[in-house]
Amino acid sequence: MDELREKIAGEITLSDSPGSAMKKWRELFGVTQIDLAKQIKISTSTISDYESNRRLSPGVGVIRRFVDALFTIDTSRGGTVISGLTKFTSKGEDKVPFYDIHDFAAPISGVDFCRIIEGKIVANPNYLDSVKLFGYTRLDSLRVILEMSPAEYPKLFGSTTERAFLFERVSSGRSPLVVIRVAPIKPKIIVLHNITNVDKLAIKIAQVERIPLLSTKLDISEVLNRLNKL
Repeated sequence: MDELREKIAGEITLSDSPGSAMKKWRELFGVTQIDLAKQIKISTSTISDYESNRRLSPGVGVIRRFVDALFTIDTSRGGTVISGLTKFTSKGEDKVPFYDIHDFAAPISGVDFCRIIEGKIVANPNYLDSVKLFGYTRLDSLRVILEMSPAEYPKLFGSTTERAFLFERVSSGRSPLVVIRVAPIKPKIIVLHNITNVDKLAIKIAQVERIPLLSTKLDISEVLNRLNKL
């Protein structure tokens, strides 16, 4: 648990946009600005000012209180977020790459991509026709959140931003969509693998960003086999 605290605090402290990092973690924990403000004992407008970067970067004391508040609120709710995230912060975690990039020999349409992976359209079906993909990036959802620094994010796109992001080890879909929301560059399609019920906030973010959101139950080895032939 201490390692997760250090991870969150370190990311906020070192980020070029600490307010965006604070917003990401608040939303990952499912905490509203109002609940956070009550726990920290500061105004909601102050939280909003930090998250929109209208206020100077928070000091060490504010960051510590921010992290403590997230942990306290989640613990009062049963600690499900903490439990899910701490599974992947062990110092002994295998350090194999948490993402893999593949480019297609020729571009394909979003509609064809959806058909190939037997995708279910969760949000923004009207945008799928206009998408052209040159590749995809396979990502381990939780490891992206816990191990990827903001400076590393552009590497996920390889040589082009015209690609789909395929997220594995997804529980509700909220975490990867929150990452996309605060990121400076967006994929053209987002795929959540092996998920039944997609989080409402994840769907809302996809709608706001106007990114087609798909899910697929197809075995991951078969998904990769089909896509890597393109």
